[in-house]
Amino acid sequence: MARLRDAVVVGGGPAGLAFAAAAAARGLDVLVLERRRGPVDKACGEGILPAGVAALERLGVRARLGPAQARPLRELRWVDASGAAARLVLPGPGGLGVRRVALEAALRGRAREAGAELREGAEVTEHRVLADRVRVALAGGEAAEGRVLVAADGLGSPTRRRAGLERPVRAPERFGVRRHVDVPDAGDAVEVHFGDGVEAYVTPVGPRQVGVAFLFERGAARSFEALIGRFPALAARLEGAAFASPARGAGPLARAARARVADRLVLLGDAGGYLDAVTGEGLSLAFGCALDLAALLPRALARGATPRDLAAYEGAWRRRYGPYARWTRLVLALARHPALRRRVIALAAAAPRPFERAVAAAVG
Repeated sequence: MARLRDAVVVGGGPAGLAFAAAAAARGLDVLVLERRRGPVDKACGEGILPAGVAALERLGVRARLGPAQARPLRELRWVDASGAAARLVLPGPGGLGVRRVALEAALRGRAREAGAELREGAEVTEHRVLADRVRVALAGGEAAEGRVLVAADGLGSPTRRRAGLERPVRAPERFGVRRHVDVPDAGDAVEVHFGDGVEAYVTPVGPRQVGVAFLFERGAARSFEALIGRFPALAARLEGAAFASPARGAGPLARAARARVADRLVLLGDAGGYLDAVTGEGLSLAFGCALDLAALLPRALARGATPRDLAAYEGAWRRRYGPYARWTRLVLALARHPALRRRVIALAAAAPRPFERAVAAAVG
């Protein structure tokens, strides 16, 4: 018979690992199931905004990311295809650019140190909610059992679908692609370059390396080479630079769930719903929700982990997701309306302080 855990986590990405570290530090017995092996390099903007950096401090993970693995971010730059640009100082403690593989390695180390068990190569095929537990079936015939199941299995979450929590999204489908480029000096600013129907993001992830990512709607050219060609000034800046990773893609980005909780089940991170990567808040949102869930779960387990017992997490998720959604929709509106965008960027360049306060309220 499988050992009964307090929580079984499906998905060993940043959200699942952050929860495992926080929950294990509170004394919960946590098992993380990840179908792949080793830190996985996925398409990701790799920028962590101030709220996310503060969460990493609380998790005990920030100190594990040294200068060779992470780059402090002090500034956000909006650049329009017309050449107009605005520079906005990020609120304290600033942001952090970090390679996805380095972030996952640091989170894995902290989760194990806190007492969580991580099992790699464990592919979940189904789950069943029983009277006092959830039984998870694995490929190969093994099983795991937990008093609650935490689904942190990403945008396309199979757990969300199996639980009947999937909700259709009617927004235009958006996709992303990213590569890393070696440069003489990565700087300390995240750059967002707005073009017609596509945005480019340049994020320092080390002293001499940047991640270059593109977001675009279905129907746009999807190859990295075609996308960078839409930004002549950026292409000229990176001409001759060596690529440090292959192109990796993701999407469609927008996903929705009917609820974040069900009987003995919680959706965490992108599995719980996602709007778009345009504001770079995905990791910060995931870390904040992971800390919220770890804090309230002991009491919910003591009461039975029913949807009513887990309702506090749904409330915490909504409090975090609401500001993210409003800010993201605002920036998407700028991306889709060039004339409005040019006016806003010109205003931000001339008088940055009000815009810096808005950014601080949204991401700090």
